[in-house]
Amino acid sequence: MSARGEITIRPIQPADDAAIAAIIRAVMPEFGAVGSGFAISDPEVDWMSRAYAAPRHAYFVVERDGVVRGGGGIAPLIGGDAGTCELRKMYFMPDVRGIGAGALLMSRCLDAARDAGFAQCYLETLTGMDAAQRLYERSGFRRIGGPMGATGHGGCNTFFLLEL
Repeated sequence: MSARGEITIRPIQPADDAAIAAIIRAVMPEFGAVGSGFAISDPEVDWMSRAYAAPRHAYFVVERDGVVRGGGGIAPLIGGDAGTCELRKMYFMPDVRGIGAGALLMSRCLDAARDAGFAQCYLETLTGMDAAQRLYERSGFRRIGGPMGATGHGGCNTFFLLEL
């Protein structure tokens, strides 16, 4: 076993819902992302497996040594055109940050977006989520000047887009 532990990326299952909700609720406050206008308040946080079972949706969990430690997914951009998806709810516990799990998950999400027929992928984030923004840029995302669609996440202030 490597020093980083065994990392596995797999589709979310109903048994993962509580773990992913706990991760989202633990990580977002680290970056001041609490209250209305942030994904932490989305009703789907408690039932991610059901929310991402819809057509053109995908959500993956990151396991380290068999324990769910993060996740992320894609879904059609609410209020956007049919060719645009959104990278959504990509969060990691501290022990899986900086060891390549983000790049592995990003690759899996973008492959799912391409497989679902999307032409571009949008995401929104916050100032201060510097490591995440470096991952987005390394993955080919470029900053754009403002929000797209109607995500309801008015607390976000940094926006990216990737042509798939």
